Amino acid sequence: MAEPSAATQSPSVSSSSSGAESSAPGGGSGSPGACPALGTKSCGSSCADSFVSSSSSQPVSLFSTSQVHDLIFWRDVKKTGFVFGTTLIMLLSLAAFSVISVVSYLILALLSVTISFRVYKSVIQAVQKSEEGHPFKAYLDVDITLSSEAFHNYVNAAMVHINRALKLIIRLFLVEDLVDSLKLAVFMWLMTYVGAVFNGITLLILAELLVFSVPIVYEKYKTQIDHYVGIARDQTKSIVEKIQAKLPGIAKKKAE
Repeated sequence: MAEPSAATQSPSVSSSSSGAESSAPGGGSGSPGACPALGTKSCGSSCADSFVSSSSSQPVSLFSTSQVHDLIFWRDVKKTGFVFGTTLIMLLSLAAFSVISVVSYLILALLSVTISFRVYKSVIQAVQKSEEGHPFKAYLDVDITLSSEAFHNYVNAAMVHINRALKLIIRLFLVEDLVDSLKLAVFMWLMTYVGAVFNGITLLILAELLVFSVPIVYEKYKTQIDHYVGIARDQTKSIVEKIQAKLPGIAKKKAE
């Protein structure tokens, strides 16, 4: 009489065992912290080491395009506010004091914070008789060395822009295109008036204000701004075409 009861219980046992197998790694729904290489164990040092070894061969840029875009468009208000406020205070300090004074005060402020925190943690550890170690140990253990491969990649990327700038400078100063050289001359003539009113630090302050304000304003009023910019572009293009038609040599070059 015990056999039928055992038989009736067998389906539930098999279903529970199959459910356990489905929850195992390789099943459809594994645990969120499961590591594919270690089965049901969570991703520990082995997964971290494999990730570091796979990503260390590729050079990591300090700031990506998406990060800069999010910064100037105020996607994260706290982060953008911190960067904007810090750089603005630094530029205002440079406008009022010398570079040596500003750098010295910044280093002194940073050392004051780190030394005070180091002494505070040492006193707390002595009172509590704990052995937490150095408070900045996690940052001291970070590997900040630059590999030769990453250095060469950065140099090669910089050389592309340098070569492009050199070609542009030679083309403008040796008057390969008369109109472009005249544009540069007019721009430099206008900059003489700007330099008589503003100095370099003031221009940097204005540039920072524009960088952190113009993109967000353009994003908000994109349609209206594009309309007026298109009108101005058409007017400028027509004026340039009239000038090119009256300059000697330009009309012949276009006809050819």
